[in-house]
Amino acid sequence: MTTPINTNSQHKTSQSLHSPRVIKMHENDNVAIVVNDGGLPAGSVLESGLVLKDKVPQGHKVLLCDLAQGAAIKRYNVCIGYTLKPLSAGSWVHERLIEMPSAVGFENLPIANEKDPGLTPLEGYTFEGYRNKDGSVGTRNILAITTTVQCVAGVVAIAVNRIKSELLPQYPNVDDVIGLEHTYGCGVAIDAPDAIIPIRTLRNISLNPNFGGEVMVVSLGCEKLQPDRLLPPGSFPIQHESTAQDGPQTVCLQSDSHVGFISMIEDIVQTARPHLERLNARKRETIPASELIVGVQCGGSDAFSGVTANPAVGFAADLLVRAGATIMFSENTEVRDGVDQLTKRCANPSIAADVIRELSWYDKYLERGRVDRSANTTPGNKAGGLSNIVEKAMGSIIKSGTTLIQSVLPPGEKLKRDQRGLVFAATPASDFICGTLQLAAGMNLHIFTTGRGTPYGLAECPVIKVATRTDLARRWHDLMDVNAGRIASEGASIEEVGWELFHLMLAVASGKKTYAEQWKLHNALVLFNPAPVT
Repeated sequence: MTTPINTNSQHKTSQSLHSPRVIKMHENDNVAIVVNDGGLPAGSVLESGLVLKDKVPQGHKVLLCDLAQGAAIKRYNVCIGYTLKPLSAGSWVHERLIEMPSAVGFENLPIANEKDPGLTPLEGYTFEGYRNKDGSVGTRNILAITTTVQCVAGVVAIAVNRIKSELLPQYPNVDDVIGLEHTYGCGVAIDAPDAIIPIRTLRNISLNPNFGGEVMVVSLGCEKLQPDRLLPPGSFPIQHESTAQDGPQTVCLQSDSHVGFISMIEDIVQTARPHLERLNARKRETIPASELIVGVQCGGSDAFSGVTANPAVGFAADLLVRAGATIMFSENTEVRDGVDQLTKRCANPSIAADVIRELSWYDKYLERGRVDRSANTTPGNKAGGLSNIVEKAMGSIIKSGTTLIQSVLPPGEKLKRDQRGLVFAATPASDFICGTLQLAAGMNLHIFTTGRGTPYGLAECPVIKVATRTDLARRWHDLMDVNAGRIASEGASIEEVGWELFHLMLAVASGKKTYAEQWKLHNALVLFNPAPVT
């Protein structure tokens, strides 16, 4: 993990907090980013004596030496692009001055040649969670109602509101009742090869450990994704002798037994009751930290993402691995330009081949849409100082920590019980799709870093939000759970914030509510469907 080099002392006085400050990530870098809120005006003098030739916004890059046209611009000790014209030291380096390099090829990559860092095991850390019959562990105790098709979403939403108002108060140990709404299920080429991705995603989300093994389905009746195709016999646990059957417990809205809309609602509400009773009988118990399955993700990223929040998450990721837990990093396009960093960190050549397989498949998927990886960066990313996907990728990978990659998970697949340690879950970089796929993988806790700010949350899983900048943490004080911006603004160490995050994870896994949970900020599930729509 790269440690940022702050050009100012780590112990800042109040005067130095207002002095021009920049950070570079590696001694070989020829650019550094501006730390000061509001940026720096032209004429500002850095501690090194360098005078800024341009006004440079916060998070944007300052050139530290003269460069000729076509010269490599280096950040993280990686070429993030080439100058389109000669540039002088002190210049503002932004995307309009940079030619993005070609993607790293999949040939002649370093393969599984990095040694395990040999970190000391971390023992004795626990949380209070819910042990499921299959051995998995939940951090929440939620009744999730699976839907087979978007057509039933409105009916399920009304039924869920009734259940919450009429039944949930009777079951104080149940945290929530949610409908697993999505836009899939019909009007799709359901037999196309790639259709397996959304189907297995929805199937595996239904089996997420935060739902306690309770499987309840609402179907329309005429949809292509029939309940027995979504959850075939043997794919879900038997919950109770009274519900043992050939398929999941299903309410079909087109059933002849339903006379009128209210009868549909009543059927859903009454079907929920035994599920709630069983969930309510569950109690939190002391669980080793090794049962955590943590998904990490970044959204609304800026140039500080790879300086503060993501390195702190990376440090916490190493702590989780040391504790025997599982941590997933994802976002194909946000690791694609560091594929060589990934393949050399794989535990063996077979895992490296899996990384190449997934990223190569995604390259071809983008090509079918006549776009490439450069389509990833958003206007907000660029406003926050990220010039292109190469620079963004370098800051994104850091949140995976330093340990070896133990396995690779295709989109929509579920982790097996023996898949521990660091996992690359191959997902699109879209916040909503990535979170959805990590839920399918079995995530029971989510870490989300942001620099520009996003109110992202999930109803299915607690989300800990980490701010990259102190200014964002100050303004969004009741949305951000951790301020990693202190690393840049106050001289806090990556290790200090990483431990803070680790302890908060254990507290949240034990029931402490995040800000997203307090406000009930929940984004919709978005299934990744690369198959055709008919």
